[in-house]
Amino acid sequence: MRWSEFVERVRERGEYPTGREAERVSRTVLPALAGQLDREERDLLARRLPPEAARLVTARGPATPPLPAAAFVDAIAARTEGATPATARWDTSSVLSVVADAMDRGELDRLMARLPGGYALLFGRARLVPDRPAREAEPV
Repeated sequence: MRWSEFVERVRERGEYPTGREAERVSRTVLPALAGQLDREERDLLARRLPPEAARLVTARGPATPPLPAAAFVDAIAARTEGATPATARWDTSSVLSVVADAMDRGELDRLMARLPGGYALLFGRARLVPDRPAREAEPV
């Protein structure tokens, strides 16, 4: 995927009127996400993103400790002029759901397992816990 494709997907997902707005949101959320991850996770994420996005992810050192999801969204709101918690949640989810699409399920599960609770919905995941293998039916 190229950066322009990533931004276009964010624009569509977030229903932003312009690519410029989607790019601004992406340039806010990706470095903030990187600040929640250790080097190994940042590198894993960077390998799945276009080079421009990868640079945004790898240029940032980790935050200590990672923020809970609600505080992460509040941090995005604080970095975005005129944002409210609701618009910041929308922006964050618009970007992170595109990030989730770029990763395979195992990688995304691994990344989310390293984050505090509450991030699954921001990544567009309906399940808050990983799927478990179905149990075999017991004989009757």
